[in-house]
Amino acid sequence: MKNLNILFLLLLGAVAVWSCTEEERTVISDNPGIPVLNSPASGQSIVLSEETGSQDLVFSFDPADFGYSAAVSYTVQLAESGTSFQNPLDVGTSNGSDISISEASLNQRLIGRGYDPDESIQMDVRVRASVGDAVEPVFSSVSNISVTPYSEALVFAKMFVPGDYQGWSPENENTVIYSVNNDNIFEGYVHILGGSGAFKVTEEPNWDINYGGANGTLERDGPDFVISEPFGTFRLKVDLNSLTYEIGTRRRWGIIGDATPLGWDGDTPMDFDSDENVLTITIDLVEGNFKFRAGDWAFNYGDTGLDGILDPDGADIPISEDGNYTITMDWKVPGEISYEVVKND
Repeated sequence: MKNLNILFLLLLGAVAVWSCTEEERTVISDNPGIPVLNSPASGQSIVLSEETGSQDLVFSFDPADFGYSAAVSYTVQLAESGTSFQNPLDVGTSNGSDISISEASLNQRLIGRGYDPDESIQMDVRVRASVGDAVEPVFSSVSNISVTPYSEALVFAKMFVPGDYQGWSPENENTVIYSVNNDNIFEGYVHILGGSGAFKVTEEPNWDINYGGANGTLERDGPDFVISEPFGTFRLKVDLNSLTYEIGTRRRWGIIGDATPLGWDGDTPMDFDSDENVLTITIDLVEGNFKFRAGDWAFNYGDTGLDGILDPDGADIPISEDGNYTITMDWKVPGEISYEVVKND
């Protein structure tokens, strides 16, 4: 009995020690140590150039101290000086002590935000340290640097949108949505006019990093998004920062006008070319005019100036002679809807 009592006390002591260890392991400091940005140094001037575009700009820092052992996620943030980081540019995220970005990538992101090439930008830079949603993040002191971008054609960051509507093909470079500010918020239009209505989004033209989800929450390797009938064209917004998504109202586009078989009384619906990601129709037309419309006149496009770019409530588009025509409506370029009218032999 004495031995049993001793064993019980030893076990009780072990549990007490283990409990204390666990409690100590999860204690969070009331005054955590902030990360310290080491480079680039405050006051440094960085001139980006096409010749050095492949070189990395390295942001290095000393780690934060939350008072316990934890996997800390670090994000380097840039913002125009004086904006208090209202709309920061996240350079990158790491669990280490430095974050790199190529000069070419940083240049694209600055040009994408509307900054003028060859003009220096005063920017604040800081390091954000986080151990999860349950704990408030901490930030380094703010440093100020000067960054000068160079002139180049803007290439938007993009995500791929494979689905049943285009043969589940993530390598299709046409079925994509873009981040026009290169801020990990992607928007574009998806034309689902048949099939099951299921689709997903991927970061590359493959399935390695793919997202699905439900009820507005984005989930890596999650369930397919599903559009229910009636089908049509939908605006899709994907936010990788907040892991959310939005699917807009369905619009079924067609053509209307006295050049079309239904005249001005009704829309003749367009079909979908999954290879080119355009709306299209091949149809006999007569001399007259037409417009693009989605059900009612609140959603119609014409072409004021006949420059091939559609304008909301724009001018009628003329057909000069009777014949068989192929008409396409192209939504792929962000902020621009173009069209083409080709008379077939």
